[in-house]
Amino acid sequence: MHIVFAASECVPFAKTGGLADVVGALPPELVKLGHEVTVYLPLYASVRPHLSGEWKYAVRSITIPFESYNRFVGIVDGGLRNGVRYYFVDCPELFDRQELYGTKTGEYSDNAERFGLFCRAVLEASKQLGVPQIFHVHDWQAALIPVYLRTVYYFDPMLSGAGVVLTIHNAGYQGWFPPVTTERLLFPWDIFTMDRVEHFDTFNFLKGGLVYSDILTTVSRKYAEEIQTPEFGNQLDGVLRKRKADLRGILNGVDYSLWDPATDGKLSAHYSPANLAGKVECRDDLLHAFGFDHVADTTPILGIVSRFATQKGFDMLAQIADQLMSRDVAVVVLGSGEPYYENFFKDWMFRNPGRVGAQFRYDEALAHKIEAGADMFLMPSRYEPCGLNQIYSLKYGTVPVVRATGGLDDTIEEWNEEQGTGTGFKFYGYSASDLLAAVDRALTVFKDKESWKKLMLNGMAQNYSWERPAKEYSDVYDEVARRRG
Repeated sequence: MHIVFAASECVPFAKTGGLADVVGALPPELVKLGHEVTVYLPLYASVRPHLSGEWKYAVRSITIPFESYNRFVGIVDGGLRNGVRYYFVDCPELFDRQELYGTKTGEYSDNAERFGLFCRAVLEASKQLGVPQIFHVHDWQAALIPVYLRTVYYFDPMLSGAGVVLTIHNAGYQGWFPPVTTERLLFPWDIFTMDRVEHFDTFNFLKGGLVYSDILTTVSRKYAEEIQTPEFGNQLDGVLRKRKADLRGILNGVDYSLWDPATDGKLSAHYSPANLAGKVECRDDLLHAFGFDHVADTTPILGIVSRFATQKGFDMLAQIADQLMSRDVAVVVLGSGEPYYENFFKDWMFRNPGRVGAQFRYDEALAHKIEAGADMFLMPSRYEPCGLNQIYSLKYGTVPVVRATGGLDDTIEEWNEEQGTGTGFKFYGYSASDLLAAVDRALTVFKDKESWKKLMLNGMAQNYSWERPAKEYSDVYDEVARRRG
């Protein structure tokens, strides 16, 4: 079966979050199952270094009409990588920018035009380069593909048989734009209604995708349940409940060729369940990276790698920061985001030199060092559609302490001392006291070296590769093809 992926991010070309990891890792696994997979991405400035030599255009020029003008895009052939064909939509005036969606001052004012054009370009390019049985579109940036397909392109004989799967990576990001977007993107006004794309007097890209796609998926079983509730549905819970029969929760996998302490080239030493000695060296290397000189071997290191936002539960962490320092613990933090939380971490570090260290950027090598060198990994998220760091942590023998939401609940099992089962520590309520209690449970078990080693090995034995999710997605494609057939 031919599957076309359309997304705004994909490693190694462009990344702001987990979406890029999924779009980078899932297609090669689908190829292994016998599918033909093509990936379309915008040609951002960050993509250019990955296109060596003179660019080869698969399609020299495609006309994309707007209300009172046309734009012209090329489709650059990114070649075949791990069996997957890559194409890039080249429209320099819209995509040749350093940031993907906006700057620190806010989102780009022309994002509706940028991603409306991207969606039409994917459809037009597919007519020349190969129409798939299934378009697999990701998040709001690609969600207009099913809307165009079932409206503007409804009578196009080349595209009429194609099905659409939409994956929601985070329902908090939806693509809200003014009502006039309807005519600017050349949609008929009759789609601007409550049961289609209209949402509190905005044109909502994601809502349109939810309404017009054949099957909806999201990135964990628990998150599929949560987004049907007012608390987590971000005002789309009603739409999602209507489409409950077509909604699937498929847990993301991870790429163990990149995330395995036995082979990770970013580590100072390798280790495995059979020989954990290298983890001690990784711990020393991590302490050195943060300039810590006097952390005892018996002091656990708590690691955080995250975007700094309230969604990630850092409001709770701020409430217990001083209490946490009354425990025997060191904290290392890597990330960036909302100024309020960056300032919190700066202040926490300033008041606790040698015990709290924070670096305010994203650094792939340092993220690997934290996963390997820390003893515990903290993810107290308010909501977490899937989460990848807790899965990396399991593989690295770094015990997760998480809130039981979304993929965190699906992947982490509470430690049971009597039975010797479990892979981490979970808390359910959204309160600072619940978070502190979970950390304290972890600190208590850490003192018992035999129990802690068992807990580490339980986690390292887990397998969250892409093999199973790829088969589940393949089954979804088959179901859509049967419906369309």
